[in-house]
Amino acid sequence: MSEPVASRRVIIVDDEEPARRLLAEYLGAHPAWRIVAEAKNGLEALQLAKQHQPDLLLLDVQMPKLDGFEVLGLLAPEIAVIFTTAFDEYAVRAFEVHAVDYLLKPFSAERLAQALVRAEKRLGEQRSLVAPELARAARNPGSYLERLVIRDGAEILIIAVPTIDFVSGQDDYIEVFHDSRSSLTQQTLQSLEASLDPRQFVRVHRSYLLNVTRVARIEPWGHGSKMAILHDGRNVPISRSGEARLRTALGL
Repeated sequence: MSEPVASRRVIIVDDEEPARRLLAEYLGAHPAWRIVAEAKNGLEALQLAKQHQPDLLLLDVQMPKLDGFEVLGLLAPEIAVIFTTAFDEYAVRAFEVHAVDYLLKPFSAERLAQALVRAEKRLGEQRSLVAPELARAARNPGSYLERLVIRDGAEILIIAVPTIDFVSGQDDYIEVFHDSRSSLTQQTLQSLEASLDPRQFVRVHRSYLLNVTRVARIEPWGHGSKMAILHDGRNVPISRSGEARLRTALGL
């Protein structure tokens, strides 16, 4: 006799109970996939994923607290994700590129079965795109990031973009200064800059991105250098090209 197929662990994530019930009913026809937990929001999904170490998340996109893309950015990269979404066809195209599959609500049991076949073939694969790139793909053209979600040790921080004072970057890490504290996360300064409103955040130095609303004044610093002095007294270095961009943003 052949060995029984080990069951694949699944977490269902959706803020609507009828949607969770429907997914559970559809999954009942696939004994190789075992539901180990259900989550009502993104934060709960991350906690349960850490506890159960699933092979697959069936992940809703529009949810309170954290949306699907924010959850995806904090998941272990080997966990497969199938999005469930009511987004229009243009957003769905982005999901199809960056996830194992997507299910456009309302979907059939047959459509879920197709997605599970795709997921089985890609279990354990590492996602090639980082969270900021995924989030950027989900936003409508011309819109900018409104909050930044990062994992700081065991803590998950949801940082409102207007509360960010400045960001320093080195290689693939950035340090975000906000709310009288700072938080370190893996991301490039360039990718964050592309996600923020350029009228509010200006690259004043190759290693610094500055919220222009925090600037009190610009002062000379050393041999021909300049420094942005913030309202709380902290300072951020400014390059020559950065000074030109900053003065334009400030209307000087």
